[in-house]
Amino acid sequence: MGATSSSVNELPENEYLKKLSGRERISENDPFWNQLLSFSFNTPTNSAELKLLEEAAVSVCKSLVENNPRTGNLTALIKVFLSRTKELKISAECQNHLFIWQTHNALFIICCLLKVLICQMSEEELQVHFTYEEKTPGSYGSECEDLMEELLCCLIQLIVEIPLLDITYSISLEAVTTFVVFLSCQLFHKEILRESIIHKYLMRGRCLPYTSRLVKTLLYNFIRQERSPPPGTHVFQPESDGGGLLYGIASGVATGLWTVFTLGGVGSKRSPQQEESSPLANQSLLLLLVLANLTDAPDTPNPYRQAIMSFKNTQDSTALPPPNPHTFQINFNSLYTTLCEQQNSDQATLLLYILLHQNSNVRTYMLARTDMENLVLPILEILYHVEERNSHHVYMALIILLILTEDDGFNRSIHEVILKNITWYSERVLTEISLGSLLILVVIRTIQYNMTRTRDKYLHTNCLAALANMSAQFRSLHQYAAQRIISLFSLLSKKHNKVLEQATQSLRSSLASDDSPLPDYAQDLNVIEEVIRMMLEIINSCLTNSLHHNPNLVYALLYKRDLFEQFRTHPSFQDVMQNIDLVISFFSSRIEQAGAELSVERVLEIIKQGAVALPKDRLRKFPELKFKYVEEEQPEEFFIPYVWSLVYNSAVALYWSPQDIQLFTMDSG
Repeated sequence: MGATSSSVNELPENEYLKKLSGRERISENDPFWNQLLSFSFNTPTNSAELKLLEEAAVSVCKSLVENNPRTGNLTALIKVFLSRTKELKISAECQNHLFIWQTHNALFIICCLLKVLICQMSEEELQVHFTYEEKTPGSYGSECEDLMEELLCCLIQLIVEIPLLDITYSISLEAVTTFVVFLSCQLFHKEILRESIIHKYLMRGRCLPYTSRLVKTLLYNFIRQERSPPPGTHVFQPESDGGGLLYGIASGVATGLWTVFTLGGVGSKRSPQQEESSPLANQSLLLLLVLANLTDAPDTPNPYRQAIMSFKNTQDSTALPPPNPHTFQINFNSLYTTLCEQQNSDQATLLLYILLHQNSNVRTYMLARTDMENLVLPILEILYHVEERNSHHVYMALIILLILTEDDGFNRSIHEVILKNITWYSERVLTEISLGSLLILVVIRTIQYNMTRTRDKYLHTNCLAALANMSAQFRSLHQYAAQRIISLFSLLSKKHNKVLEQATQSLRSSLASDDSPLPDYAQDLNVIEEVIRMMLEIINSCLTNSLHHNPNLVYALLYKRDLFEQFRTHPSFQDVMQNIDLVISFFSSRIEQAGAELSVERVLEIIKQGAVALPKDRLRKFPELKFKYVEEEQPEEFFIPYVWSLVYNSAVALYWSPQDIQLFTMDSG
């Protein structure tokens, strides 16, 4: 690049990068660093831009990998950065653009180089590049470990202590990004990392006391959703007479340096997506999820997960429990509002799942909210557009519903919330419907989609479990919701008959021919019968506990009464069919007595009157349907690849070559 360079293609020939990666050792006090760090450019805002940058810098990185164990130039650069960060907070308060700008540039170069090193070598080999002084390859001691830990600790301090201003936004984002890169070793291992040098530093070393502050800051970064300042806001524009002294080594910004290096140009217009998004919020959330899903050490539980599990509301005046040193307080109202607004992203839904599942304080607060529709509606919209979402996002949304439906108060309150004009629900115009009825409609639609497309038993089970949890509290079901419950049962009934017929024909064919193999229809039949029984139990639970509140369900039941005939004498369903059969017989008799040619309104009136007249003791009592979400025995086998797939696919400026990734296959990631 030279004095007038602005093309990324000229990076390999840039004299400063060539010197950094060359064979000459550079002292940390050399004026060279002032020259190297005096470049202006827009930090890459997406993985495509970073890919261009990294591809152009391949030769530079290759030279650094070869020469750095002998020159220690990377460690010198890191020490230059570390020395500057000690004055960064004061620089922010004094609006010292020059100092912040050069410190950001140092961290940006470190991050780029670190990512290349981590991609190409083990943690042990990486430590060789963190030596303070020249050592032979393969030998390293406590000093190199100290420098690596010092850099990690410095990143945390930068994240939690530097105030977020327009001039510090970029360096705050770069610190979070570099932290993610530090932890990206997992991407290059097929197995889950359970012992890691970097994990050890985070869980036991000097970083540990910052645990609660780091988690709190990352959460607040997510909550605040601060957008990136306009291009050029944080970029130092050199004055003609030069700048001030840089820690007494060199003055100003030397002329003839990198001047302007752009990936689109300093001051270039941002896309609408960039205008609306917050890179810092997104990257902070990804880092938080990575930290929360680090595996426990043999003798130490993950402190970051402990902090997430135990933080409390700022309005909670009760004393913090002393046994957990990582507990802190945060504004639950702000957190709730942001979670409601951000559910379109996988990572926000995953955070909501973690908080509901693991933090009882958050769960209690959310279930007590009187505006639960703000949270539930985005979750329902995820499930409604199931064909447009990845399977993990759908699972998380569904499990969130299952956790919410474990609470009877939630199951009651959702039928009291009346919604108008749900525009994203396209099957039918819903001018007015309760949140509870809409939830039922969306879950049933998810079941039907799964039956015809993915055929995932896990998805089926969780959908039915959520419906079962709600069933005793069904209230004033919308007529369309009642119809869809019976329509789902009709679909299951037809599928049952079809599989039964196939099994019968297969048996006849096998008797006629000894050579033909017998397909295993028994398993298919068993699965369908389990689902049918679950649906019958859900209907039965509603009739037993809230018959008089649900005339539309009784109406739909009577309208499709023939569906249930075949199951009355079936040994798998006889017990649960008793109440349904009784309700059908009781109300059918009353309607017949009222005469023929009855209007829908008249039939509903007869049902309402009959519901009052039917003695409750005639309906057999069954155990209450209650299903509780239980996490898998080794959840990290699911969550760690999932979190890193979110990092990999993030629009924020991180890029890894697909062929290097070992943790997950690219089609599943």
